[in-house]
Amino acid sequence: MKVLIVDDEPLVRYTLKRVLESQGDSVILAEDGRQGLDLWLNERPDLTFLDIIMPKLTGPEVLIELGTRKSGKVVMMSAFTGEQSQDTAKQVGADDFIEKPFDDIFAVVKRAKGLV
Repeated sequence: MKVLIVDDEPLVRYTLKRVLESQGDSVILAEDGRQGLDLWLNERPDLTFLDIIMPKLTGPEVLIELGTRKSGKVVMMSAFTGEQSQDTAKQVGADDFIEKPFDDIFAVVKRAKGLV
């Protein structure tokens, strides 16, 4: 499976990448929303982990820009949790919302893969 991880926190990107690659997935990394949008359009991932608050473009702005060109399933992530974050994620087209920091990275990956 091709997975795109868009997050400005290197620890989040590389932790998810390590787990996904250990399970045989192909992983693409982006450190801000603009880079994530460009990679998404070029790579057409099966699954995307998308942070909400990032430089250049936020996660919701990325999804709005993609519109009907969105490919695959989307898991939005944020340390800023609550009903508003979850509602925002659903309104802009995310398939799921996960709070950071992760308690169990393997459970996060399993939950996300269950969407595909």
